[in-house]
Amino acid sequence: MPQTTELITTLKKLLKRHNKTYVDVAACLQLSEASVKRLFSEHDLSLQRLDKVCALLGMEISDLVHEMRAEHAKPISELSHAQEKEIADDLHLLLVTVLVLNRWSWQDITNRYHFSEAQVIRYLAHLDRLHIIELQPGNRIKLLVAPNFKWRDDGPIMKLFLAKIETEFFRARFSKDSEKLMVLNGMLSDASNALFQRKLTQLAKDFDTLSKDDASLPIGERKGSTVLLAIRDWDYERLFGEQRKPPPSA
Repeated sequence: MPQTTELITTLKKLLKRHNKTYVDVAACLQLSEASVKRLFSEHDLSLQRLDKVCALLGMEISDLVHEMRAEHAKPISELSHAQEKEIADDLHLLLVTVLVLNRWSWQDITNRYHFSEAQVIRYLAHLDRLHIIELQPGNRIKLLVAPNFKWRDDGPIMKLFLAKIETEFFRARFSKDSEKLMVLNGMLSDASNALFQRKLTQLAKDFDTLSKDDASLPIGERKGSTVLLAIRDWDYERLFGEQRKPPPSA
């Protein structure tokens, strides 16, 4: 598809998003509505007219190009190590990142946290540069990450989260209705261990689905929830002291 066609297609979507009609465009360009429809159907907008329509939407042509590229960009499922480090090195940026991934708007963030509007917009612009979001006119946020987006295994952000889990997550009695702690011990074959891991993976997907389903609810009806799923070979003597007999000598 030629780039001009893609650009006009994106422009039509933006007009609809901003509740602008061909009548509005016709008034802006001082043309008849029929002429505007013909220009759009033939993808025959001059640069000058394109600039005027963009101005009608409160944006520049460069913003339109950015929007077009974002529409055709492949959603990212994982950041690079360097990108994660950028976020992990700034805890305020990390907080905004996590909130945005949970579908918070910039108004939600400023209403809940001690951030000014300018601070939040600066953090959102940073996430825009990392292609995690697209910062749209009116400071609307469009997520660009794939549905299976995750932090890098053993990456900067995962290491930071694990450190917080060690020092803070288990500082609770897990006695509230919204909390639950279960510790299981048993002896599993390799096959059973693999089966259980698949069940854990499915459980994680179920959690993610519920989180996405609840994304449309008001912020006041949602609570930040963290689930830790883990299994490892961990012999009982590690709990009760080393009592295992040494292997028989040859």
